[in-house]
Amino acid sequence: MANELQDKRIAVLMTDGVEQVEYTQPREFLEQQGAKVTLISPKAKGEQVQAFNHLDAGDKFTVELDVRDARPAEFDALVLPGGVANPDMLRLHTEAITFIREFGRENKPIAAICHGPWTLIDADLVKGKQMTSWPTLQLDLQNAGAAWRDAEVVADGKLITSRKPDDIPAFNQAIKQALAA
Repeated sequence: MANELQDKRIAVLMTDGVEQVEYTQPREFLEQQGAKVTLISPKAKGEQVQAFNHLDAGDKFTVELDVRDARPAEFDALVLPGGVANPDMLRLHTEAITFIREFGRENKPIAAICHGPWTLIDADLVKGKQMTSWPTLQLDLQNAGAAWRDAEVVADGKLITSRKPDDIPAFNQAIKQALAA
């Protein structure tokens, strides 16, 4: 069972302000399933991303691939962790939004949690989709054409969304299920 996702490559796109557990727990889960996970950022390879535990600074994580050098064709799925500042800053990087948009065009699984779905608005991937998120994004997602629901995980085609850290177990299982399909 530990190798169910063997040979699957997962991109995690994030920058400073990421909610630590929304990165570490899905990464650990996916790696335990045999997947290879790569931390991608608008920062250069080798630079550090500052994570947070709510409002308190958490650990720093090393960027494994600059988003300018990343190609969606080299990955099987994309994970977008939340944290308020992380997706807000990603929205300012054209390369990050283009990377996300290309995942959508290639119809590959995209999993976004908490504030992570914010970037999906900029990538024009929410119109007509069933989604969830942290509650403060509800109106933003609805205004962009999504049908928002308050549920621990919502899967609509290849798009997987969750609300908060408490939802990570369901979020992880939905990612695994999408990759096994």
